[in-house]
Amino acid sequence: MDRISKPNYYLDIAQTVASRSTCLRRMYGAIIVKNDIIVSTGYCGAPRGRDNCCDMGHCQREKMKIPRGERFELCRSVHAEANAIIAAPRELMLGATLYQACIDVSTADLAKDINSCQMCKKLIINAGIETVVNRDTPTEYRVIAVSDWIADDDSLGKMGY
Repeated sequence: MDRISKPNYYLDIAQTVASRSTCLRRMYGAIIVKNDIIVSTGYCGAPRGRDNCCDMGHCQREKMKIPRGERFELCRSVHAEANAIIAAPRELMLGATLYQACIDVSTADLAKDINSCQMCKKLIINAGIETVVNRDTPTEYRVIAVSDWIADDDSLGKMGY
């Protein structure tokens, strides 16, 4: 019997969480895991009580033709990583791993080469998360040491999402 690897097990869960996303561009899902226990989950969606883009039927950034990775202040959504961090106690995030997957809404396929935006990178660093694992295909993923983001201060200026 072939067992799924632990990273792909958690990435499968993150991908399922992504299916709750309300973004009309990309559906991100994130989970935070520490000591083999899922601490929290998060997906892209408007703040509680506000209308989601999928309910409104449009994306403001899309209507304004804003390229991916720019003008996040115009986005209605709280990002998946941010929602997972908001839902978790800090002591359980220290040294944890954040797994994330993304579905491209236009193709319904996994989005490749995903990365956290600069705002989420800052949140991940401050949360004390140690590692980020990004899914590229159903079996392939990239492991990122958060310490690399700290060492390469310029990485916080690079675009994501």
